[in-house]
Amino acid sequence: METQTTPQTKTIDVNAKEWFDKVNGNSYFSAEIVINYGQPDAQTIVLPFQYGYGDAYIYAALRELKDAGYITADNTADLRINGVILRTHKQKNCKKRELAN
Repeated sequence: METQTTPQTKTIDVNAKEWFDKVNGNSYFSAEIVINYGQPDAQTIVLPFQYGYGDAYIYAALRELKDAGYITADNTADLRINGVILRTHKQKNCKKRELAN
């Protein structure tokens, strides 16, 4: 099955903040997804505070983008094949209040 992106999706930027709850030993994140950063048709989607560690923020972003109809790709490799530039960044060791949207 061929995966595609919507014609207008050229770049996806995912910027996340991560907080580690030392008491319970769990990691949480929130993120901002910018589609077509710096372009006139740029759009932003916010991922709220949620449980996840490692690359969970990337997979949550892809799931959100797919649900919103911006992409049909199931993974980052499919995005690259279809020419979409994916940039990700996670700021670690944030305070819990920094993750509030």
